Amino acid sequence: MNNLLKISVVVVLFTSGITLSAQQSMVLDGIVVNENTPSRKIIPYTNLRQADVMWQKRVWRRIDLRKKQNQVFYFPEEPAQGRKNLFDYIKEGLIEDGTMTAYDPGPPTDPDDEFTRAYTADEVLKRMISETEVELFDEFGDVTGTQTVYDTLRSARIKFYEVKEEWFFERQRSVMDVRIIGIKPMAEVEGPDGNPTLQDLFWIYFPEARYVFANSEVFNRKNDAERRTYDDVFWKRQFESTIIKTSNVYDRQISEYKTGLDALLEAEKIQNEMFNYEHDLWHF
Repeated sequence: MNNLLKISVVVVLFTSGITLSAQQSMVLDGIVVNENTPSRKIIPYTNLRQADVMWQKRVWRRIDLRKKQNQVFYFPEEPAQGRKNLFDYIKEGLIEDGTMTAYDPGPPTDPDDEFTRAYTADEVLKRMISETEVELFDEFGDVTGTQTVYDTLRSARIKFYEVKEEWFFERQRSVMDVRIIGIKPMAEVEGPDGNPTLQDLFWIYFPEARYVFANSEVFNRKNDAERRTYDDVFWKRQFESTIIKTSNVYDRQISEYKTGLDALLEAEKIQNEMFNYEHDLWHF
């Protein structure tokens, strides 16, 4: 009799657990099921022949996440309301899904943005960990040494993205077009002197990353029903950036020959030259 009673109790509890799980799974946080973003596919690039490229210019840009136009890349700092920031999606693609590949950016003195060496999974994880030297004190307040403190790199520490892209004029369609080649997150870390400094993490090959970005939602300030993706943001150029380098015979950045306001004016000058090239091709 006791065994029968125990079995009955177990069956009741098990059935209650199934009912509770079923009720929880039927709870919808909203009014409709999001079917658009998870099933989105990338828009393929138009077929391009080398013979149709009349003019071409390689450009490097820096996206400052502190600017209002670029806050969709930075927020939310932690996943919330079914959304993540751009770096969280990149980490997920690199570490969890393995759908993206990270490439070595090279040392600051000899940067490499040509995707020559791919990082292994262990190397990617190592790049996600920041190291900070902390001073140790004795009971009298005297410094006795230092200790290295390891901390997981949080998405909130990503302050900039660098974008490598190709601008070109295609005579077949008679349009000026652009294609992003790579994107590099840059983290703000504590330097040896205690002041914040920027650290290049890795390069991501953008055509490969598009398959992840196409299913990654971005907040729309105008309409919650029309959520865009990070692929849409890059495709439609809905971000603010500053040119930091163009292809040149010296292979140098603007900061190497212009500083301060002069560097911003030089970047604006390059942008205007690219615009005027397309404008001057047409005669009315």
